[in-house]
Amino acid sequence: MEFTQLIALRQSVRAFKDIKMDSATILKILEAGRLAPSAVNFQPWRFIVVDDDHLLENLWLSYPRQWIKSAPQAILVCGDHSESWKRAADNKDHGDIDAAIAIDHITLMAASLGIGTCWVCNFNPQIVRESFNLPDNLEPIAIIPMGYPQDSLLPTDKKRKDLRDIAFHNGLINSFE
Repeated sequence: MEFTQLIALRQSVRAFKDIKMDSATILKILEAGRLAPSAVNFQPWRFIVVDDDHLLENLWLSYPRQWIKSAPQAILVCGDHSESWKRAADNKDHGDIDAAIAIDHITLMAASLGIGTCWVCNFNPQIVRESFNLPDNLEPIAIIPMGYPQDSLLPTDKKRKDLRDIAFHNGLINSFE
């Protein structure tokens, strides 16, 4: 599949079939995250695959939306702030950025395999932290509910700002066209 087709195919799925993925499929998805680039190659991410019903319920409690209950599995992505690179000039921690790149790789690989995902950041991190006994250096960054979508993944037209509104040439005055 061409990359632009894959980008169009990846979408936020909020209805899943009650079928768990096999471990080979999950490993392919995790491998895509593992291969993501990171600042100074520190790779400060941790991927926790969740398929235990009690832990999935805790994820739902941290983000109480009915649709998330249909996901038979999820990946909890955490950033390790004890390992992430910090920019010297202002101590900017790049752990969230590194995790976001890995999440993008994960969601794109999942889409290429016909697996639906949804990138969830609006959750209660304290519930997640306690449910998974996360140490202080690990921050829960995103929950990725995943599974086989109720409806087939089809490329979609994405609602996006026009390129001339977000891309500029040599400063913020001239649109890049």
